[in-house]
Amino acid sequence: MAFLQGVTYGNGIFVAVGEAGTILTSPDGLTWSQRTSPTTSPTMAFLQGVSYGNGPFVAVGSDGTILTSPDGVRWTKQTSPTRDTLNGVTYGNGLFIAVGDRSAILASLDGTTWVQLTSPLSDTLSSVTYGKGTFVAVGNRGTILTSWDGVDWTRQTFKSGLEGVAYGNGIFVAVGWLGTILTSPDGLNWTQRTSPAIDFLFFLKGVTYGNGLFVAVGPGGTILTSPDGVNWTKQTSLTRDTLESVAYGNGIFVAVGDNGTILASPDGLTWTQRTSPTRDRLRSVTYGNGLFVAVGPSGTIITSRDGARWTLQTSWFPLVSVTYGNGLFVAVGARGTILTSSDGANWTKQTSPTDDLLIAVTYGNGIFVAVGRYGTILTSP
Repeated sequence: MAFLQGVTYGNGIFVAVGEAGTILTSPDGLTWSQRTSPTTSPTMAFLQGVSYGNGPFVAVGSDGTILTSPDGVRWTKQTSPTRDTLNGVTYGNGLFIAVGDRSAILASLDGTTWVQLTSPLSDTLSSVTYGKGTFVAVGNRGTILTSWDGVDWTRQTFKSGLEGVAYGNGIFVAVGWLGTILTSPDGLNWTQRTSPAIDFLFFLKGVTYGNGLFVAVGPGGTILTSPDGVNWTKQTSLTRDTLESVAYGNGIFVAVGDNGTILASPDGLTWTQRTSPTRDRLRSVTYGNGLFVAVGPSGTIITSRDGARWTLQTSWFPLVSVTYGNGLFVAVGARGTILTSSDGANWTKQTSPTDDLLIAVTYGNGIFVAVGRYGTILTSP
């Protein structure tokens, strides 16, 4: 098993890449096949990103590695003009752009022949994306580079290091250290959003949406709310314990965390601390079929109809995450543990194809998906 670093979709296939030159493909996101990788030496062991554009897939990684494939199955190592690690790659406007350490910026029309471009700074570039006719790359020292043609780049610098950038719904969003949030309509003009809890934002643990409001939670009892994802307000919290997860259901927000902490709110603004039947760290909470279910690593399962009165259920298995879908609660945890329940009270241990730690589980489009350590992906209808 290997850590997976990047995933993309193109030409009817998903492609994921990662540690030790790992390349996986799937036609449906459910069944995955491991492909032969031409990167096996220790200095070219990590693939950091993958993209698709105009025919080929392009994967990039350590030691300037560049791989291409017409179908995601057969891969060829291309000559690279750099030995610097490449951290990200994107496609737009007929051009592949790859970025990496020491401000490396590479460009290619076909993914096969690459040239190194002049960068206006010396910084590690972490990520690159394309949207609205503009390439945008971000770096570890708060750097933002923009280019309409991929050749000439304009530099902007912000105080905090940036780790990621994405484009969607007509807007660029860049995020990074200490909770930095930047948004831009065009990749050129950026607005830094106010961080109401800058000491804790970097460690935000969970977020949910309900009743027209986003609610995010984190260390120190941090609770942030936003009606639009842009303007955030720090709410008064009744605890200093780390809040790990938050869910919405039956007109109520419920947040859970360390030392069995349970908070409930009808509007996300005013919160009440509820009596908890456990002192275990509560890692995850979900809502379904008229019931809140929260789980913890000491095998804890607690349930509530109203978010106020909670009942401790019986479990002998360390649990990390829980979700609800298709009439079923599913909880996952250490040593590949998978438990299912139709009512939150009676749980059945299912046969698991892995002994790895399962970290998260969700439900969508008629399927449960659980992910875990060493690149583990489990799916079930």
